[in-house]
Amino acid sequence: MSENELSWEGFKAQAKTLTEKAREENGSVLFRGHASSEWTLDTTLDRSRHSDLVAHHYGLILRVKPEIEAYSGRRWTEDEEINFAVIEDSCTQYERFSLRFSMGSLPHYAYMAHLRHHGFPSPLLDWSMSPFIAAFFAFRSYTSTDRVAIFAYRERDKSGMKVGGSDLPAIRVCGPYVSGPKRHFAQRSQYTICTMWNDSGPYFYEHSNVCRPFDPKKEFQQDIIYKFEIASTERARVLRELNDYGLNAYQLFGSEEGLLESLSSREEVGT
Repeated sequence: MSENELSWEGFKAQAKTLTEKAREENGSVLFRGHASSEWTLDTTLDRSRHSDLVAHHYGLILRVKPEIEAYSGRRWTEDEEINFAVIEDSCTQYERFSLRFSMGSLPHYAYMAHLRHHGFPSPLLDWSMSPFIAAFFAFRSYTSTDRVAIFAYRERDKSGMKVGGSDLPAIRVCGPYVSGPKRHFAQRSQYTICTMWNDSGPYFYEHSNVCRPFDPKKEFQQDIIYKFEIASTERARVLRELNDYGLNAYQLFGSEEGLLESLSSREEVGT
């Protein structure tokens, strides 16, 4: 076992301690699972070839919105007054952008959560309030890597403060209260976005360049990240235990594909 590696039991103990401490300080912790310890905190937009400019991304998702509504049978009407012209204007000045994107609710948040859950390149980085759901996503698929990773994120330390400025990248937690797809609630999802400002206006920035490991010597910290690595050889054991908690692909996705994945997992690892 490497110095960065925990056993499954060790991870559960660390996650419990971290969550309890955050609650004592009126904070919260979000968790995210990766099938490889080498992967960084990239959004699907980071991994795509789409523009990372905020205005360009909103222009794209609002252009395709009528087609998505026609196909899905859903309509997202709560932010119709915030059309592309309003968003484009907000992206011309830092103060306007901050008011729209940092202090108010994220424009078209429910629609963006739907897109994220259905595979459209998105600036939303998805997390779960449950370390066990994050663990499911870390161990869900067999990989040839030696270790999986589970990240834990705290937006603020015990001070409760968060600072920023036009010359600094900023991460924002968008929160769980959104009319999303069923899997959003089953997975206890929350999302973060990371933005930065330059001469071209605001653009979506990489979370990995902003999050910092917890440092017990510092008085004030924000955007704190913890990384837990677990041997991939624990996969069968972890998936069996999570299934006993009712955490499997069918319960978390609620689809026929999820059911088939759960049946396959049952035959593979005995869940």
